[in-house]
Amino acid sequence: MTSVVGLKTARPITPHSILVAQLQKTLKLAQESNIPVEILDSLRQGVELAAGLDPYLDDCTTLESSALTALARKTSKEDWSKRFSDGETVRQLEEEMLSGHLEGQTLKMFVHITKAKRILEVGMFTGYSALAMAEALPSDGQLIACEVDPYVAQFAQACFGESPHGDKIVVEVAPALQTLHKLAARKEVFDFIFIDADKKEYVEYFQTILDSNLLTPDGLICVDNTLLQGQVYLPPEQRTANGEAIAQFNSVVAADPRVEQVLLPIRDGVTLIRRVV
Repeated sequence: MTSVVGLKTARPITPHSILVAQLQKTLKLAQESNIPVEILDSLRQGVELAAGLDPYLDDCTTLESSALTALARKTSKEDWSKRFSDGETVRQLEEEMLSGHLEGQTLKMFVHITKAKRILEVGMFTGYSALAMAEALPSDGQLIACEVDPYVAQFAQACFGESPHGDKIVVEVAPALQTLHKLAARKEVFDFIFIDADKKEYVEYFQTILDSNLLTPDGLICVDNTLLQGQVYLPPEQRTANGEAIAQFNSVVAADPRVEQVLLPIRDGVTLIRRVV
């Protein structure tokens, strides 16, 4: 899901890309069957309409920086399955965990709009979203990124070293909740918080941030994967453990009187949350 020329096509992992793949499969089956031409034409038009959306969004979005392109390419070339089987990473990772061009530029725009100077990222992977947001920070701004995996933290820091904005990023290697409690004990606060870590801990991240006042009064929380491949609105029996966790998270946020929120259908779902009480 990046704009980098030459990267292999990512497997469908968002509601829209999964829908496109399903429509393309259906069209192929229809073409191999005795289907009336009117139905085939209608289905073909539906496939064209759906399949053209993501590329068009990329084309109409500001290009990523050369440093982000290099980071995405390096992430794509890494053999993540081998890293896990060899014990170099603490969990199975995959290229599709990268935020990518559209979401990276969206996050960068949010940082510009909010005029954030201090950002907290809960879950970093190889640092694409962290670097995209850091590019929008002022020279005296800072982003603290929580990452549980030492290997990917080192991988990301090497990429940050290739960017003039990399020195704005501080990586905390530890379980995210542990880092959140440490930051709260230091009375640190953030203007913008991006959550993209262990889905089963999303509710606890959210509650810890609010209960510990890690967010400034006018701050913004941005949460990734809140549509999770469409599982959140499919029947419960079609959900994975992560899908159920995100569905519960969405319900918790919607029922919390301290906040108001909007869920945007960007990539795999992005929820914006602000505190009102």
